[in-house]
Amino acid sequence: MPIRKDAEGNPQFGPSWESLSERLIREAMERGEFDDLPFRGRRLPLEDETYAGDNALGYHVLKNAGIAPPWIEADKEARRQLEARDALLSRAADARTEMARDRLRREMRAVVHAANEAIDRLNSEAPTMAQHRPRLDPASELAQLERRF
Repeated sequence: MPIRKDAEGNPQFGPSWESLSERLIREAMERGEFDDLPFRGRRLPLEDETYAGDNALGYHVLKNAGIAPPWIEADKEARRQLEARDALLSRAADARTEMARDRLRREMRAVVHAANEAIDRLNSEAPTMAQHRPRLDPASELAQLERRF
């Protein structure tokens, strides 16, 4: 019968109740391999998945893989397009020629179209109305651009 040692190093005869994984963990702890882990000695922070409902586990797995749910990706895209719209509006005052203004109008139409596509995806996939965004009105956006010229 093999001789085993307990946690204090005393020889033990007979069957041991300590499993291989428990022994490996105990030995790693004794070597201090867990001493620099985040949240050591504190509770792990709980992630709030209040609105996920039955999808909470799936969202958690996606988050750990660096992937967001489709509606969050759509919201990110909508935000990028809204930032592009704001950048176009800020450049409008520098457009001195009609050719430059025509280019900005075309860009504004494209940005508004892309933003509305992302907003439509967001609104169709978001779990609650709280995450919805209003669509952009192309005529209002172009009028705002014209005022900036």
